[in-house]
Amino acid sequence: MRKLLLGTAAMMVFAAPAFAADLPARTYTKAPAYTAPEVVYNWTGFYIGGHVGGAFAGDNNIGGRDGQFLGGVQAGADYQFARNWVVGVEAQYSWLPSNDNGGLLFPGNSLITQDNRGLGSVTGRLGYSWGPTLLYAKGGYAYRDSSLNVSNTGVGVPFTTSGNHRDGYTVGAGLEYMFAPNWSAKLEYQYYDFGNTTFNGGPPDILGATVRNDEHTVKAGLNYRFGWGGPVVAKY
Repeated sequence: MRKLLLGTAAMMVFAAPAFAADLPARTYTKAPAYTAPEVVYNWTGFYIGGHVGGAFAGDNNIGGRDGQFLGGVQAGADYQFARNWVVGVEAQYSWLPSNDNGGLLFPGNSLITQDNRGLGSVTGRLGYSWGPTLLYAKGGYAYRDSSLNVSNTGVGVPFTTSGNHRDGYTVGAGLEYMFAPNWSAKLEYQYYDFGNTTFNGGPPDILGATVRNDEHTVKAGLNYRFGWGGPVVAKY
C-alpha cells in the first residue's frame, strides 16, 4: 500500500506541469477607480450676521438720488428640502447716517427735509443651492425709521400729510456662499418701497406736493451658522 501511495504521488507531481500547461491563461480585471463620496452642504439651521453697503433713493424722493453708507445686522433660519431647495425667514436692520441730504426747496422758500435713520425688514426667502452656493429671492414687510420736517427761511412750520412713509414692502435677491463649516458670505440687492407722501396741510407752496419714498440697497454680509450648518459627507 505504501508503494502504491508513493507511486500515485510521484505521478501527480510529474503530471502537474503538463496539466497546468493546458489551462487557459489567467485574466486580470483592473480595480475600479476610487470615487470620493459626494459632499452635501446643509443649509438647515439658524444664523446671525452683519452687513455693510449703500442705499440709493429712487426718483422723486425728497433727498434726491445721493447714495448713503449703511451697516447693520441680520438673523434668520433656513430649512433645506428636496435636496437643493432652501426656504427661510430673516429679520434685518440697517443703520443710515443721520442726514437730510439738502431737502426739497419750493418757490415760496419752504424747505422739506427728511432724516432717514434706518431700514428694517422681515422677509421670507426661497433659494436653490448647488454645492456651497445658494441663489435666493426674498420679500416681505419693510420699516423705515425716518422723520419729515418743513421750514421756511429757517423756521419750522406745522404741516400734515397723507400716506404712510414708515411702513411698506421689500423685495430682493442675492447670492450666498458657504466657505467654511459654520460661515457663509453673501451679496444681495434689496428694494424698499414705502409708497407716496402727499402734503395736504402747511405753507401754500407745498400743498398738493407728492414725493416718493423708496430705497435701492446693495449689501455685502457675513453670517455665522449654528447647529446643522456646514458640509456633511454623504453616506453610501
